[in-house]
Amino acid sequence: MPDTSQPDSLTRPATSTEYPSIQHYIDQRPIWPDGTAVSSVPMTSMQTRIWALAAAGKFFEGFVVFMTGVALPLIARQFEIGPAQDGFISAASLFGILVGAIGLGGMSDRFGRKRMFIIEMVIFCAFLLLLIMTNGFIPLVICLFGIGLALGCDYPTAHMIISESIPSRSRGKLVLAAFGFQAVGALAGTGIGYLVLSLNPTLDAWRWMYATALIPAIIVTVGRFFITESPNWLHARGLFDRAENEALRLLHRQPAYPTQLKLPREVEVAVEGHAKASNGQGFGALFSSRNRRATILASVPWFLQDLGTYGIGIFTPTILAAAIGNKPDHVRSVSDIILNDIIAAKGAAMITVLLIVGIIFAVLLADKVGRIWLQVIGFIGCGVGLLIASFADGFTGTSQTVVIFTGFMLFNFMTNLGPNAQTYLLAGEVFPTAIRGLGAGFAAAAGKIGAVATAFLFPILLTGIGTTALLYILVGTSLLGALITWLFRIETTGVNLEEIGR
Repeated sequence: MPDTSQPDSLTRPATSTEYPSIQHYIDQRPIWPDGTAVSSVPMTSMQTRIWALAAAGKFFEGFVVFMTGVALPLIARQFEIGPAQDGFISAASLFGILVGAIGLGGMSDRFGRKRMFIIEMVIFCAFLLLLIMTNGFIPLVICLFGIGLALGCDYPTAHMIISESIPSRSRGKLVLAAFGFQAVGALAGTGIGYLVLSLNPTLDAWRWMYATALIPAIIVTVGRFFITESPNWLHARGLFDRAENEALRLLHRQPAYPTQLKLPREVEVAVEGHAKASNGQGFGALFSSRNRRATILASVPWFLQDLGTYGIGIFTPTILAAAIGNKPDHVRSVSDIILNDIIAAKGAAMITVLLIVGIIFAVLLADKVGRIWLQVIGFIGCGVGLLIASFADGFTGTSQTVVIFTGFMLFNFMTNLGPNAQTYLLAGEVFPTAIRGLGAGFAAAAGKIGAVATAFLFPILLTGIGTTALLYILVGTSLLGALITWLFRIETTGVNLEEIGR
């Protein structure tokens, strides 16, 4: 019988350097005295803490952004604004995400993953508090932009702080499991919106909706002060002693393994321009001959999928209200608006459940089927779902409702199985450590350009060309996303992050 009281030694992978790399230490599996290797790499308490705090950030994104769809009719009536201003409200947080992803997210390459991980939540809490108290249209837009700024920083930072701290074999599963809390947040946002409207059927109910996120956000902010800095980032910056100390903190277990940790005393810069990019001197490395393919794969499909995901997600309550509630033309009072909004919120919550089901399948399949295949299949499925929804004009009554729900539910399932999950995962994997924050931030910003454009134009286009024509356009963008993914594919499933880009 093997002695399972504690590990006797550790597997030591072959390496060309004198000492193993950080990722090799993270990937090591203990070997018991009889020579039997543990079947998987056990997570440490620090790794679990990092994962949970990153997942919380994705929850807040889904919660706030998708709750805007429920809050929008109340805000529009209270501030007496029209369709164009509706677009500003919906686009404000998404434009903030765009700026935050490329501006603040890229700073994590220069100032550190942990520091930006904390700063983003401080910004989020500050603007959330101001949003609850605002009494004007312009301050409202500014607050939503500030919230988006924080959420945008979280896109690359949360991914990197997880992926640079966990074993390669489970990276896809764990990153996507954290990302899946965006869908949980979306469901919670629509659910809380319905609950608040039911308990407080007034125009001010939107303030209470956003207020429910404030205390949990403060708790998460405090928790982020007590995690480790990314050892990979420290090592890439030449801070070798700090990298070793943080790696030991990250991998602290009982019984302890590894008991000693020694890293190479040189930094390998494999692609020209990485060092300059990591010092904040430009985006040139993203478009070098060796990185251009990765940049296209990470950014263009993300742009295309956000056209559909955010447009459909934000305006699902509005579209459902028009289809299964009272038509906007027939609204006679504030009571009609609130009743309409309650009906739409219930329908949106039912549809959003499919986002969670989709991400569960993505978590289970990402490390088995691979990122590329899931993204291609997901894009095609999104197109099919939107096509089904476009047929609703040919039906009336209950049949019309069934067609809309079927199409939107298929879309939500396929987008989280495929492009919504896989674009996020790939963007944080295909770039080398020195420019990973910059590359992932650029890709997220490209996605949010699509989201901002969609959120701003959706109210106008719904009125101008109608729902059916708009859905046809989104079917085309989904199929284009599948094509771009396949043409520029880079499969990262199970690949050591330190080997990508070399």
